[in-house]
Amino acid sequence: MSIVEHHIDLAAPRISEAGVADYIALLKPRVMSLVIFTALVGLVIAPGHVHPVLAFTSILCIGVGAGASGALNMWYEGDIDALMSRTANRPIPRGRVIGPEALTFGMTLAFFSVMTLGILVNWFAGGLLAFTIFFYVVVYTMLLKRWTAQNIVIGGAAGALPPVVAWVAATGSLSVEPILLFLIIFFWTPPHFWALALFRNDDYARAGVPMLPVVAGPDATRLQILLYTIVLVAIAFAPWPLGYFDAVYGVASLILGAGMLALAINVYRHREGVEASRATKKLFTFSIFYLFALFATLLLEVVVRAIAPLIW
Repeated sequence: MSIVEHHIDLAAPRISEAGVADYIALLKPRVMSLVIFTALVGLVIAPGHVHPVLAFTSILCIGVGAGASGALNMWYEGDIDALMSRTANRPIPRGRVIGPEALTFGMTLAFFSVMTLGILVNWFAGGLLAFTIFFYVVVYTMLLKRWTAQNIVIGGAAGALPPVVAWVAATGSLSVEPILLFLIIFFWTPPHFWALALFRNDDYARAGVPMLPVVAGPDATRLQILLYTIVLVAIAFAPWPLGYFDAVYGVASLILGAGMLALAINVYRHREGVEASRATKKLFTFSIFYLFALFATLLLEVVVRAIAPLIW
């Protein structure tokens, strides 16, 4: 069955069997949790004081907006999800949720998350959240993913915006710090997802998605992973000598960056067999820990600054 025929089949009217768990799955909860965490960091390190209710509202809206993006992404990609082993058990390919339901669910969440953030917090943050959802769903999912091997590079901007939205929610303005957080996530995204694409290459090829390993080959992808990792490590370290983040962050970024770079070199060196597969999986797994630990260090710095006067 071709992709077009499969898309038509998925769009055919049928009775929904969706349960609560299926709607939760549409939100992409693992991605959503990372978005919430990075947004929380952006909110906490922002200067000034944010009322707890407004802070909670901001994080909730950003999280719901991320969930809306996930649901709309699954709605549009139901055809290719069914062809990939990694995504074949998602609610739409399994027939648990029908396309119109996912579309309505995603659009409803997107509308209310943006409007709530705009009305209760500020419209700069609300507008930026709307742009984030638009960029992920329209620019990345609809325009880039099926047409260019640079889909992850350009589309990564959507995943890098949540801490910026949170900062704007807290301050009503932009600054260098959230832009640095944006750049860290932006340059983290390609090595993270290309590592996944290397050991899921057959999935993407079968679905006709032009991921870099499919288009340029595994060796070219390994080189790109290494180059992007070098840039990532440098950008992640830069906020310390520039004076934006403290020494705790600087040391952590060096240690974590060394681990990330070592694994990227390992991926570049091992080209075939079991060792190559293990290397890419290790990099993919560590990259998640890398981003979490790096951002967690920023939270730790805030806590240390808060309790230091009480201790000394």
